Amino acid sequence: MLMTIVGIYSLYVLISIYVSVMQIGYINQAKRKSAVLLSSSEFLKAGNYAVEKEKLSIVNTFVDYILFIAWMGFGISFLSENLFFQNEALTNVAIVMGFVVINSIISIPFAYYEKFVIDEKYGFNKSTLGLYIKDTLISFIMTLLFGSLVVWGIYEIMVNFTYWWVWSFVFVFCVIVLINMLYPTFRAMFFDKVKPLENEELKGEIQTLMDKTGFVSSGVFVSDASKRDARLNAYFGGFGKTKRVVLFDTLIEKLTTKELLAVLGHELGHFAHGDIYKNIAMVGVMLFGMFAIFGNLPESLYLELGISQEPYLSMILLLLFMPVLGFIMMPIMGLVSRHNEYEADKMGSELGGPSGSIELANALQKLVSENKSFPLSHPLYIFFHYTHPPVLERLKELGVDIGDMDKDSLEGSCQAPL
Repeated sequence: MLMTIVGIYSLYVLISIYVSVMQIGYINQAKRKSAVLLSSSEFLKAGNYAVEKEKLSIVNTFVDYILFIAWMGFGISFLSENLFFQNEALTNVAIVMGFVVINSIISIPFAYYEKFVIDEKYGFNKSTLGLYIKDTLISFIMTLLFGSLVVWGIYEIMVNFTYWWVWSFVFVFCVIVLINMLYPTFRAMFFDKVKPLENEELKGEIQTLMDKTGFVSSGVFVSDASKRDARLNAYFGGFGKTKRVVLFDTLIEKLTTKELLAVLGHELGHFAHGDIYKNIAMVGVMLFGMFAIFGNLPESLYLELGISQEPYLSMILLLLFMPVLGFIMMPIMGLVSRHNEYEADKMGSELGGPSGSIELANALQKLVSENKSFPLSHPLYIFFHYTHPPVLERLKELGVDIGDMDKDSLEGSCQAPL
């Protein structure tokens, strides 16, 4: 059984790296052809940015694989032998959180390199080292605190219920819903400074837009995200009375009022179609599958690992395999998500009035330009990774003429990466 699990994880790594290599080769080929949506210099720059990020992803995947082998070979047993308390619950929480902390520490160099080397090189990073350290510490403390509570909750369920995996799924699913409700509040408390939108005219137009779809929020806010990053973004967070609209200050700065309303119209389209609930349902199905698998592992696996069948072992195995199950589920979730994006685009253009399609198309092109998003991708990469349709396809659906482009750059063939 142990060799089967290692084999499945190894296959996941090979496929993941293969897809990334194909993407790198595809972009290296496409970026030297006719520019699409961007100027020639920006097209090349966006291609280089995408390649550098994908190369880092390959290294990260490889390191994760080495870590997986290490955890399965000796890491879990090392933690179980060195973290022991008289209280059994505390021992289980300490071992699982020890696993989480070690993985988090190992991931820091990758996050640092991405932000202060790659993003810095391409003009995205606006954060200082001090702010980065502060954000990392806050995230670490919150993970340690709330993660320990979740692990303790799962442990209590495991030792008190026969079908513990069913009740653990229910518990974790409720935690995820709660996080979605509290996310805007926690982000405002510990990270971005959020203040009410002061532009009364824009606020009024946004309110009119929300009224058309029945979206009731606790307010429209502006986040000072530009102190960390130059990318454009906005989000609707929370449920019920906690819902709020948060606009990044970079978005307000770069988009016209009509373009901004078109983007918000798109997001309101997701609300009107209940997409957030569909997404949560899909996450629920994936979680249920995970708990069903790891709640019914054969005893032979524990014997092969040389570790007694303790609650912490099931939780660590679940965490180790979460990327694999997510990778398997992603094509299905991506297919549904891309369909939802088309529908949200359609509603966003309708809410924008006669020029809605044009304004949304202009906003999408600005987002591509400002976020340095390379507009072309290998079909295999789209299949495994894209939650949004390629921007060219979205523009076509909006009826926008994207001009004369090199059709060869849209083909799925690629050469070896350079």
